[in-house]
Amino acid sequence: MGQRIHFVVDPQGWCCMGLIIFVWLYNTIFIPKVILFPHYEQGNISVVAVLCYYFCSLFCIASLFRASVADPGKLPENPKIPITEREYWELCNKCNMMRPKRSHHCSRCGHCVRRMDHHCPWINNCVGEDNHWLFLQLCFYTQILSSYTLILDFCHYYYFLPLKKENWDVFVFRHELALLRISAFMGLIILGGISRLFYTQLMGIFTDTTSIEKMSNCCEDISRPRKPWQQTFSEVFGTHWKILWFIPFRQRQPLRVPYHFANHV
Repeated sequence: MGQRIHFVVDPQGWCCMGLIIFVWLYNTIFIPKVILFPHYEQGNISVVAVLCYYFCSLFCIASLFRASVADPGKLPENPKIPITEREYWELCNKCNMMRPKRSHHCSRCGHCVRRMDHHCPWINNCVGEDNHWLFLQLCFYTQILSSYTLILDFCHYYYFLPLKKENWDVFVFRHELALLRISAFMGLIILGGISRLFYTQLMGIFTDTTSIEKMSNCCEDISRPRKPWQQTFSEVFGTHWKILWFIPFRQRQPLRVPYHFANHV
């Protein structure tokens, strides 16, 4: 099952996503040049540390691009509603289209999204049923990459042996202190913000509640049966295989969700 491409025309979203790409490029270019490669050549770190950094960087940018262009669950103009499920659909009062319960109309994108969590300007896309798993992977790998970068910045000054001064006429070494301070500053800001967001997302999945439902206070504990956390995570990631929850290079296969768990938004 191929994943549809979804592109949102929003200058504000482009600026936010461009900022994220800039931070990613900055650390992916300068951290290996200033820390990883020189210390690897001197034997202070192993090739595994270098490969792990690039793998984290690759998974981070892959989940970013896939989350930003993936269809979050946009409803078609004339959806086919099975007869047995009509009672679980409702009319949107903004676009006058039928939609499943727990869907929401995004005013920025101009259409309804199945099980919409929120509209995220940092990926310039809605976070909905079909790309929520990619957004979670983005949060996870961003935390890993930011933490890894901060650890390397710390070890470079307080743990690793001093570097030889053979190439200190190169730009990155002449401005090493400034470059690493900028890297540490960006790492701290992003790690603090993304950790809070990731925690909120995890709590939402554990309780089977979207961010919009929390803000609208429409999810009472007695409104639907509580599902095990393994089931809610499997529904978000589209698979029961937990190892696949961490891999962005795959297609999500939606699991059938019983409608008696549906909630009204």
